[in-house]
Amino acid sequence: MQRRLFIRLMMGSASLLVMSRVLKMEKAMAAEEKIEKITKPDEQWQKELPAQSYEVLRHEGTERAFTSPLNDEKREGMFVCAGCELPLFPSKFKYNSGTGWPSFFDVIPGHVETSTDYKILMPRTEYHCARCGGHQGHVFEDGPEPTGLRYCNNGVALKFIPAKG
Repeated sequence: MQRRLFIRLMMGSASLLVMSRVLKMEKAMAAEEKIEKITKPDEQWQKELPAQSYEVLRHEGTERAFTSPLNDEKREGMFVCAGCELPLFPSKFKYNSGTGWPSFFDVIPGHVETSTDYKILMPRTEYHCARCGGHQGHVFEDGPEPTGLRYCNNGVALKFIPAKG
């Protein structure tokens, strides 16, 4: 009887091990998602986007602090790029940083790309949409756990899509 129990336990453990490896592989594949790039002439972007969104997304402008209605957005949903609607931040990543811009402690893996910006003479890490290249904001290392990061986003560079239901 104990031998059968031992065999069942071993089979169950082996199944769990295989399943955990499959789940890890699926997670890694999702993180390596290939984002197809969108390129448009500047004139087309200017026609398609509101003036302030165009200035931020295409020319790395910055909106004034405390002006975005997205600062107070607390519903469940997804924050997407205002230029191409690529999902960037699930609402569960948002927090109130007190800076006056929508802030997030994490991003959907692979959905933003970074570069170094020297516009204020000190190096900062800028991030932009991986699909359309639209400027979103800057990432700082003063955010909350679990990442310690603060993705400080221009509200006009985002759209909010509420969860259904």
